[in-house]
Amino acid sequence: MPLTFGVLAAAARASDNVTPGLLGFVVFAVMAVALVFLLKSMNKQFRKITPKAEGTSTASAAPGSKTVPGEPPEPETPK
Repeated sequence: MPLTFGVLAAAARASDNVTPGLLGFVVFAVMAVALVFLLKSMNKQFRKITPKAEGTSTASAAPGSKTVPGEPPEPETPK
């Protein structure tokens, strides 16, 4: 029995040199391509966002409304 464990241990040391190979490269390449498409989509979504100017919310408010600059207006209730 001890001789068998010695042979197995020697064989295990020789197989410690493991490389990712083709499968690892393919997985990495797919993730990189997905990242490029996600970044393009994120940039497209950020371009859709338009910042509000400081004076537009108070100038366009109706007289008598209780809106505070920087806060969203309250929804109107049906009458």
